[in-house]
Amino acid sequence: MKRLEQTWRWFGPQDPVTLAHIRQAGATGIVTALHHIPNGQPWPVADIQARKAEIEAAGLRWSVVESLPVSEDIKRQRGDWQQHLHYYRESLRNLADCGIYTVTYNFMPVLDWTRTQLDYTLPSGAKALRFEWAALAAFDCFLLKRPGAEQDYTDDRLRAAEAYYATVTPDQLRELERTILAGLPGAEAGYTLADFRRLIATYDGITPQRFRQHLSAFLEAVIPTAAAAGMRMAIHPDDPPFSIFGLPRILCTAEDVDFLLQAVDSPANGLCFCTGSFGVHPANDLPAMASRFAERIYFAHLRSIQRDALGNLHEADHLAGDVDMWGVLRAYWPER
Repeated sequence: MKRLEQTWRWFGPQDPVTLAHIRQAGATGIVTALHHIPNGQPWPVADIQARKAEIEAAGLRWSVVESLPVSEDIKRQRGDWQQHLHYYRESLRNLADCGIYTVTYNFMPVLDWTRTQLDYTLPSGAKALRFEWAALAAFDCFLLKRPGAEQDYTDDRLRAAEAYYATVTPDQLRELERTILAGLPGAEAGYTLADFRRLIATYDGITPQRFRQHLSAFLEAVIPTAAAAGMRMAIHPDDPPFSIFGLPRILCTAEDVDFLLQAVDSPANGLCFCTGSFGVHPANDLPAMASRFAERIYFAHLRSIQRDALGNLHEADHLAGDVDMWGVLRAYWPER
């Protein structure tokens, strides 16, 4: 029988949500990372042990690593990518030596999850994350000024972007830029517009097909190490599950998950089942996916989203929105 544990994402000692708050909310496990270590560098045992001891002193346990970042060099297979693979394997072994066996990561180029607003107000007054196409296209075309950006949007979305750009204030544009380019709380710093533009350009010529090959090479390099250490790797799907800024996306649908699991067919090669990411793609039947991949789902983000007619979306109540949350849980955990 599967055992489910309620866990909470904690961004480390600088997080305004404390471990005491998390314990009071009812969680028993912590999902976190060593955000102070630059991407591509190894996680030392001493740092892992110190963070683990801090969590355990609060009466909780470090249940899942999210994330052990995959460097841009590995994703592009450029620069120091072979050395970074060596460091990644070292980090996996160090985590296992410290008794931490579930590691989440993603293979999204340049940016982690992307939203255009972090404080969207719901009818209840609650705040939620929002992705709006007009805002993204306005940022891409008029702030970032990415070469050829206009070709990636429909005429309707370009007109909406022009209207958005003409009506927002300079402060709102700065907040949009900060929202898209800022790093995760407690994590590495975000980008400047110039840095972001240059980094996107380094993916020129990397098609989704080639990017899949790079993911396969990464899996072939690290999954045997994870398996030998008794670990479970859980990849997070692309969020949102479609191309943005002309960058390749390769983990959006059930067919993409099939590719992932077949690339290296090992129990150590698994999935972070994020209903808030997979749920955005209209082709995905989430209960069917939860049932089909149940044995390889090692971590779950149980989030709901609400789409509108224009393809915009926001985070919704767990039992509302477009995600059949009850169907997902019943499919994944049928014995209950």
